[in-house]
Parts: sequence; C-alpha cells; structure tokens
Amino acid sequence: MSSEQELVARSGGKCELCSADNGLALYSVPASEGRGDADILLCQTCRTQLDNPAELDASHWHCLSDSMWSQVPAVQIMAWRLLKRFSSETWAQDLLDMLYLDDDMLSWAQAATLPNENEIVVHRDCNGVQLQAGDTVTIIKDLDVKGTSIVAKRGTAVRGISLTDNPEQIEGRVEGQRIVILTKFVRKSS
Repeated sequence: MSSEQELVARSGGKCELCSADNGLALYSVPASEGRGDADILLCQTCRTQLDNPAELDASHWHCLSDSMWSQVPAVQIMAWRLLKRFSSETWAQDLLDMLYLDDDMLSWAQAATLPNENEIVVHRDCNGVQLQAGDTVTIIKDLDVKGTSIVAKRGTAVRGISLTDNPEQIEGRVEGQRIVILTKFVRKSS
C-alpha cells in the first residue's frame, strides 16, 4: 500500500485538519526532517492557505477545535502551528491553552511556525493590487534612477520583478540595469 493510500485509510478519506473530502492530497509537514509519519492528508483549501500564509482565513481554521485532538503527531503539530498563528484571537488562544504537547513534540512544532499577520510582507502597486515575485509591472511616472543617467520612462514594462523585505520597494531591470523601484510608481500588468 502506498503512503497516500495509508493516509486515506488512516483519515477515513477526509482532510485531517478540516474534514473536507474533496481535492485530497498528501502534505508534508515543514521542518520534519528525520521524523517518520510527517505526512498528512489535506484538502485543496487547507493546502492553498498553508502554501500562501498571506491568504490564511481565520474562519476556516475554527475546524482545529476537532483536529487538534487527533492521535496523529503531524496533525497535532499543524494544529499547534495554526493556533499559534492566530493566537491573537480569543478562540485560538483558548484552544492553544488546551493543547498539550510533550517537550519533543513542542520542539518539533516550534521548528517552523507560520508567520503572524504583521510579519507577512505584502507588496502592493499604486492601485492596491498585490504584487508577486515574477510579475510584470508598468512604470506610471518618469523616474530618475539614482547614481546613473538612466530615466525609467512612464509606460516602461518591468518583467520578472523581485520582492524585497520592504513592502514599498521592488527590484527589476530597466535598460539592462537592476534597480529598486517604489511600488507607488508601478501598476501591475495583466
């Protein structure tokens, strides 16, 4: 029997976090190197939110009140990490207070935590549209590039942007030169 078939049998054909039964697939719990049974079965909604922490929807995760009692260590770890992420909300803090993990499990859970809302850096263009690494943007105003004689002209498309730690800045190539551009001077191209 394959490991995915074992997970389906263990979970009863349901997501091990929210009990949905559609779009199920194997999910490897991050920071689980060297641990057996670090895989869980998750639905598409749970996987999408875990892969994109900026899109975590607290209302979806109320389901943790049931899944946190699972006998599967990897499920308990993911429940702890998600509850820790939402610990500023009363319901999550209450559940977190009830969840007991022994020292080994707690160190595993703390090995990788989900970022808090205020730790997630979100880059937005002049219209408030979220930017992602690799997007193409259009410059909306002529910009003098400091330290060079280059002027980044209005209407210039900057392809394959990179995001920085500063949510007000992106990096991209203009006239072969890699430059930093303020997000308030770009618009995401469709």
